[in-house]
Parts: sequence; C-alpha cells; structure tokens
Amino acid sequence: MMPRRRPPRSHAAALALLTALSLGLSSCSSPLAERAMRNGAREHSEATEAAAAALTFGPPVPAGAIMERPGGRRAAEEENPVADKAEGSLRPDAAEPRERIPEIVARGRLIVGVDQSLYRISYRDPRYGDVRGFEVDLAREIARDIFGDPSKVEFRFMESADSLDSLNRGTVDAVIRTMSITAQRQETIAFSAPYLSTHKRLLVSTNADIESAEDLSGRTVCVADGSTGLIEARAQAPHSSILKTRSWSDCLVALQQHQTDAILADDVLLSGIAAQDQFTHIVGPALSQEDYGVAMARPEEGGNPGLVRQVNATLERIRADDTWWDMYNRWFGPYLTSPGPPPLDYRPEEQIHD
Repeated sequence: MMPRRRPPRSHAAALALLTALSLGLSSCSSPLAERAMRNGAREHSEATEAAAAALTFGPPVPAGAIMERPGGRRAAEEENPVADKAEGSLRPDAAEPRERIPEIVARGRLIVGVDQSLYRISYRDPRYGDVRGFEVDLAREIARDIFGDPSKVEFRFMESADSLDSLNRGTVDAVIRTMSITAQRQETIAFSAPYLSTHKRLLVSTNADIESAEDLSGRTVCVADGSTGLIEARAQAPHSSILKTRSWSDCLVALQQHQTDAILADDVLLSGIAAQDQFTHIVGPALSQEDYGVAMARPEEGGNPGLVRQVNATLERIRADDTWWDMYNRWFGPYLTSPGPPPLDYRPEEQIHD
C-alpha cells in the first residue's frame, strides 16, 4: 500500500487556521478568548480567503492572490474609474525638443518605466536579455524624435503600483505600461493622447464551454488586482468569484492549474498570453473599450508640459508615416485586428495651462 502523501505545508497551515477558527468560534466561552479570536479573524481575513482558495482548487494559488466572493464586493457602479470622460491631452506646438525638454536633451537619454513580463507588449527576451514589444518600440520612437537615435532610451522595470511614485520623484521621465487613460487617473497623472485602443475580452482554455461573460455565472474569473479589469469583472460577472493576482502572468498560471475558468483583460494583453499557451484562446465579444496613454508627471508635481507635447508629436508622426501600423502588425497582427490608431484627443487651447 502506497503511503499517504503529506499535503503541502501551505495547505496544512491553511487547514489548521480554518479549523482553529471554526472550532474557536463555536467553543470559546470566555470574553478574552472571544475577543482574541475576533481580532485574529480580522487580521487574517485576506490570508484566510487565499488559503480557502488554495484548499478549494488544489495546488496553492499564486503568491499574494486573493479570492473575492460574489457577496462581498462593492457595487461596480460605485467605483468605475472609466465612467467619466477623460480630459484631452496637450497639442504639440512648433518648438524643437531642445526648447520643450532641455533637461532631457542635455542628459542625452530618455528614461522610461516599462513592464518586463507582458509578452508582445513589453517583455525581456530570455534569449538575448533585451526588452521588446509594442510599448518598447514606442519608447524608441519617442527617443528617435528627441535625439535622432532610437537607442537613446533607458528602460527601468517597475510594477504598476510604483508608477505614480516614480513619476513624482523624477526617477523616470515617462511610464509606458498599458495604462488606461481615465478621469480618475488624470487627477494625479498627465497623459499623452491615446496610442492604443483596447477591448476587454475573455481568455479561456480551448476545451472550456465558455463563449461569453454570460457563461461565467458560478465560475471563477482572474484579473490583476488594481487593474480596470477588476472593475469590469465585477460588472460583467456579478455571480462569479474573482481571483485577484499580482500580475497577468499569475493569471495564466492559475488558468493552467485549473484555479480559474477565465481571464478577463485587455485584448492586447490576452494576445500575449495566448501566444504563450496554445491551449488557450480569446472568446466572446468586446466587453468595453479603453485607450492607453503615456503617463508623465503633472506640472504641479514637477512635470514638464513640454514632454507631453513632445510625446504627442511622436504619436502624430508615427500615424502619418505608418510606423504605428508596422508596430501593430509586428506584435499583434497574428492575433488581433485593428481599425487603426486611436483618435488623437486634445483639449481646447483655452484650457491649456503650462
């Protein structure tokens, strides 16, 4: 007879915690014990959710992942960051780069914050160690227009949560990291005009019987915590559990380990995920549309409006000379179709305050 396999330590610890909570709540009789149990339950509520998810699905969920059950979430309409119309960007002027951004020109390089794990968008190539992708190419085009040399750009890898702090501290000039332009974000960030339009869609295993968001009821959908995909998941799948992970790569791992039934994200993100796993595909109609913009510091936080105008000058140029189409077809062509670059949205000149 084969010996029983010991459950992973994380499972055992989670089971011990859940058992202790269950027994304690039913058997503790003293006020001190009850108070200690309540405090412990509050302090470990999120950890308990993650542990419960691990026990439910089998293998441990990705580190830091949290399961949000249908009954405990806030109403999507109370927190939708893309509901309000975003303000337009600053129109390019006739100035030269040395006039718009003298500090960057004098430094001799542009410093850009990017992701290193979004395949086809911005990722480190394991074969050569360099960074590649649509957003990397965009950064190089901006550098080309500033210095006449697309290689004069320094890439710094960062998490989404670090973007605002990095901009305000001046450690990067700009962040190009699948950041949707929203009115809420414009309160703390200056955006360029849109450089890419995206649509929220679903990615599932090829053998799954899921064709749209309507098929998610009673199932689990994965999103990156803090993304606009989380808000969309709450709205489109109100009767589904939501697995919130630290990154989209973690969502792919969860899908491969059968810990989630679908991933809800922007189609350009999903195209990169699908390219890494031939047993997945994108399904269903578009759930919503958003536009990505280059993020920069606001003037009141030390930002230079001239950089916004400089970036928008590049966006106008790559539209006019078809560089945008070359970039799109190179990175997304095999998986997505596009109506073309998004409209360049500028605010009326009388609202511009440099």
